[in-house]
This record gives sequence, C-alpha cells and structure tokens, in this order.
Amino acid sequence: MTCSALQAVLPKGHGVRVNGVTIARDLISREVQHHPSNTPAEAWQAAARALVVRELLLQEARRLDISAEPATDGDGRRETDDEAAMRALIAREVATPQADVATCRRYYQQNRQRFRSSDIYEAAHILFAADKADAASYAQARSAAEAALAVLREHPEQFAALAASQSACPSAAQGGNLGQITAGQTTPEFERALFSLAPGEIVAEPVATRYGFHIIRLDRKHAGRALPFELVADRIAEYLQESVRRRALAQFIARLAGAVRIEGIDLAGAETGGRLWRRARRPDADM
Repeated sequence: MTCSALQAVLPKGHGVRVNGVTIARDLISREVQHHPSNTPAEAWQAAARALVVRELLLQEARRLDISAEPATDGDGRRETDDEAAMRALIAREVATPQADVATCRRYYQQNRQRFRSSDIYEAAHILFAADKADAASYAQARSAAEAALAVLREHPEQFAALAASQSACPSAAQGGNLGQITAGQTTPEFERALFSLAPGEIVAEPVATRYGFHIIRLDRKHAGRALPFELVADRIAEYLQESVRRRALAQFIARLAGAVRIEGIDLAGAETGGRLWRRARRPDADM
C-alpha cells in the first residue's frame, strides 16, 4: 500500500486506541501486508482489528496479573513475553470442553457424505492440443476434434486407434487410457465432463481446457465407500474441538471489547476467532 493510499484510509483524530492506548500507525502499516484484501481500506481495517485484539488481550492479561514462560515451537522460534502472556490468558479464561464420543458419532451420522472414500473413474481421452492465443490453430484443433468425434459416434470401437494416431497426450501409446482418476486430478472442465458420463459413454462435444480439446470416454466408475466411524472419530473430535475453541475465543474477545473503550475502528462483525488471534500474537511476523 502506498503512503498516499494509506493516508486516505487512516482514521482522523486520535487514531486507533484501546482504553486510551494508541495503536501506532506505523505498526498498523507493517501489519497490513498480512491481510490480503480487495481494497487498501479493507486491508488497513483488518490489520488494525488484529492489533486491537492483541491490545485487548494484553491489557486483560496485565489486569489479571497473568504471565508465562515463553515457549519454543518446533522450528526453534521462541515466543515473546507478550505472546506467552496472551497464550496463558486464553488457556485460563477460554473453556473448550472436549467433544465426547456421543457428540462425535452424532456429527458423523448427520454428515455421512463427508466421510467416504473418493469415487474412482477409469477414463480415456484423445487430446487435440491447441493454444487459445493462436486463433487459427485453435480453430483447426476444434475442427479436428469434431471430425474425430463424428467418427466415434458411428464407430466407438475405433477410440483406441484414433487416440494412437491423433492424440497429443502421452496416453496415446495406451490408446488414450488415463488409468484411474479421482476428483482434483484433472482440470475443472475435464472433470465436469468426465463426472457427467455414464460408463461406456463418450462426450457429446469436444471439451475445451487450457491444453486444447479433449474427447473423453468413461470406462468404469468405482463408487466411493463410507468410511467407518472408528476410522474418522479422531478427525471429527479435532474438528469439533477447534470449532468450539473458535466460537469460545470469539465470544471472549467480544466480551473484552464490550467492556473497554475502542476508538478509530469497529470490531462489530469482524473476524475475532482463531485466525485473527493467530495474527494478533505476532503482529509483525509472517506466520
């Protein structure tokens, strides 16, 4: 953010203050880089909120006379005294009950679709490579793909031969066979077309991707299977625990904010859960 752009979004008057303690503008300026946003104003506001939360927590830790021995993480980074105090405050004041087995099982039953192995697709394709920036070659590739698809409509058994003779993909050596594919392994356009096919079906039209035009055939689909509760119980417990912790932390910060005077920034509707807390711990470091 340029100096002129930053000045345009800075609050007037005394700036950002928490109980009379001013958050230095240069500190907010350094913090901005950690808050990618659509506009400079949004980035500045996010940075200011993170630092306000930090100040709220530090003031509360001092009020309660809380301190802690700085910890060192796995990469050898050591907390500052302020970071240790905020960590100790959260540990003492924010209750996060453990999710019991019954709660985890209930979540599992209500979200069964989330706990299944991926569908596996066995597919083949013929690639007519094309660069969209070259209009002539792009049109030529489209025409070639359409001509090959017209042949396959009448003679689908010729797919492997056409792949071997015309495909620009290394899979041409295997008759276009791509092996097994799961979600996320191909381009979005290819994936949408493939997943819409029935086994044995060939696409009705060539599929355009950044690589060119594809003629796609789905050979087999192996439906994913439900994962047993015992296999995902720990993952569910961790997810629920983190969700509870985020909500409890947001409520704690909101309670602190409601009891003090904050000037120059509005925390209402701001993110005050885990992500903002992590940024508040290290205001001038890329975590």
